[in-house]
Amino acid sequence: MQAPCRETPGWELNPEPSYAKPGDLIEIFGGVYHHWAVFIGGNEVIHLIPSTHRGGDLLEVLAFLGSSDATVRRQRIWEVVGSNRFQVNNLLDDKYQPLDPSTIVSNAVKMVGQERPYNVATHNSEHFVTELRYGKPESRQASKFVGAALFSAFRKNKDKE
Repeated sequence: MQAPCRETPGWELNPEPSYAKPGDLIEIFGGVYHHWAVFIGGNEVIHLIPSTHRGGDLLEVLAFLGSSDATVRRQRIWEVVGSNRFQVNNLLDDKYQPLDPSTIVSNAVKMVGQERPYNVATHNSEHFVTELRYGKPESRQASKFVGAALFSAFRKNKDKE
């Protein structure tokens, strides 16, 4: 379900998305790369944010291509979403049985403040939230990224021949 962006009239009156339930995954549209968080209720989310995070532009995405450290943070949803569009997206519910919402929230809260490795292809925010919800880290956008990188490398190599 598509959620309103911050500019939507009246969002200040009900800043907690009424359709999001604790344990739901929130997909935040940020241009080239989507960010993910777990909704824990009370207008808060928990997410994995790279230590180098300063905004949401293409240069930052390119900086993420290498490995770095990341921190698990607990923040108000609107601090994380900003003016970006977002939606509840429990993307793997048809593939895996989600853990109990109280378990998802409890496990997420226990991780707040932890430093974790970050890599756009193997340990990104989508891997983080899917592991919390399903017990299995998966990322569709990482798969697309790796596929695109392999295709690009193959094309370059083919063009040299």
